[in-house]
Amino acid sequence: MKAMILAAGRGERLRPLTDSLPKPLVSVAGKPLIEYHLEKLALIGVTDVVINQAWLGYKLPEMLGHGSRWGLKISYSEETTALETAGGIKQALPLLGDEPFLVINGDIFIDYLPDMTAAYQRVSQGNALGYLWLVDNPDHHPVGDFSIAAQGQLTLQDEQRLTFAGLGIYHPQLFSALPQGKHALGPLLKQSITQQRIYGEYFNAYWCDVGTLERLEQLQTRLVSLLLP
Repeated sequence: MKAMILAAGRGERLRPLTDSLPKPLVSVAGKPLIEYHLEKLALIGVTDVVINQAWLGYKLPEMLGHGSRWGLKISYSEETTALETAGGIKQALPLLGDEPFLVINGDIFIDYLPDMTAAYQRVSQGNALGYLWLVDNPDHHPVGDFSIAAQGQLTLQDEQRLTFAGLGIYHPQLFSALPQGKHALGPLLKQSITQQRIYGEYFNAYWCDVGTLERLEQLQTRLVSLLLP
């Protein structure tokens, strides 16, 4: 399975740090956020990673190279202006191939990646166009995004919603009808959810959307405390 890390966002709420760095290169506990992803992807057996880039994107290959430090092959999908999530994935499809692929937001932190075997098989072999991991609603997003119904199908109907973790496996067909350009992922997922073609599961690992300076500091404090003897 190939993986894509979304790294093209401007990171306005992390300014001034992101005035001189792409958001996924912001450091926490002595390491850029994106390096935690690369380490975990290598651990689960991913070998090919695509990273999209826009704002100060040239700094990503300067710092990460082509992945040899992690036993990975990294390719870069350059966006002149950020295309948002679905638009960025659409542009990167030639690098991702014809099989289902993993996508992870570059500005989240997650303790570990789940076992993806069953999810990959479901998207490869069945009617599913995507498989998402959902987490408990954080304080800054109390209403959640999607609910899990029977057989793991996601729904928009139930009030007991969980938050999309920014971690999912997608079939290329999900993006096949999308024109090139700037597109958000949310409307595409919601359309496919109403067609009962998106599945998911609850994931209870520690997860942090590192979208603000305050949450970055909270993550820094947590990781440093874990590193202390």
